[in-house]
Amino acid sequence: MAPEPGSNRTTPDTLTPEAVCAYLRANPDFLVRNAELVHHLTPPSADRGRGVVDLQAFMVERLRGEVRHLKDQQRELVVTTRANLNSQNRIHAAVLFLLDARSLEHLIQTITTDLAILLDLDVAGLVIESNGHDHPHVHRSGVRVVEPGAVNQWLGTRDVVLLSDVRGAEEIFGPGAGLVRSQALIRLKVSSETPDGILAFGSRDPAMFHDGQATELVNFLARVVERVIRSWLDLPA
Repeated sequence: MAPEPGSNRTTPDTLTPEAVCAYLRANPDFLVRNAELVHHLTPPSADRGRGVVDLQAFMVERLRGEVRHLKDQQRELVVTTRANLNSQNRIHAAVLFLLDARSLEHLIQTITTDLAILLDLDVAGLVIESNGHDHPHVHRSGVRVVEPGAVNQWLGTRDVVLLSDVRGAEEIFGPGAGLVRSQALIRLKVSSETPDGILAFGSRDPAMFHDGQATELVNFLARVVERVIRSWLDLPA
């Protein structure tokens, strides 16, 4: 399509290097207003002949690399922020479900069934140590009772253990252990009158949980579980 009469604009078909040069001379701030175009341009050769090297070309190339690196970091930050926000929303929803429990049985069902769905996991479990003589206060389906000292065997001195690429233990996850390829084990201290326990989460994704991952959210959820169980059993802190 030909340019309109009296118009100085050119179409891509008639665009020439001279026209581009003329435009850039008339608009010296073009690259300032369109900085993203810099990394699409090829800088002049760094070798000017006779041993003369143009350091500006190296500087431009280095700046391009830094821009690419910063953009990669920005994308990673956005992805991480969205994932963290999604996890936070799931934890908040889980807390509301726990608080809405209408009975102790309903609470245990929420912990051992609903939490897995709410947190997009495959298995959730509640483990309580036996006191060596009688079972703990909780005598409900879904609670797995283990031998005294078992919690410290799994957790050591830590309150949270995240493991990737593992096989779930039947003592913790029961029939769902075969699904577990990564797990989060969080220590529960319901009351001074009850043995320690574990809030356990398992996923078939080997990388869902891993060492070094942030634990604040699952730790918070475990503290809520402690309080609601203690409230239903009317136990001291």
